[in-house]
Amino acid sequence: MKLVRTLGLGVFLAAGLLSFGVNAQVSYTVKVNSTLNGLNVGLEPVTAPEILIIKIANKSDKKIRCDFTYDAAPQRMSRTSSFVSAGETSQSVFRATDHWFNVNVDVTCVAV
Repeated sequence: MKLVRTLGLGVFLAAGLLSFGVNAQVSYTVKVNSTLNGLNVGLEPVTAPEILIIKIANKSDKKIRCDFTYDAAPQRMSRTSSFVSAGETSQSVFRATDHWFNVNVDVTCVAV
């Protein structure tokens, strides 16, 4: 009986610890402003507590370059570029150095 009670308590504690990690919530909003220049490009923001990932799906028949400008005050603005071959998928990653509330992402994609 004592063993069953101990096992039950262990399962209860393990479930509590697992749910603690699952309950971490994202506390910022993302606005993506895109200029795709007629290219067939899919952009999908994926949010996590200290990282923002923009998935780039190049559905066109040309290689593209997408330039990103991340504005997440009070963090300094950040710029980066990603090259994506025709039919491929890539990503752009932006990491937090300060606490964000809003992230504005300007994306410009051109054929290369």
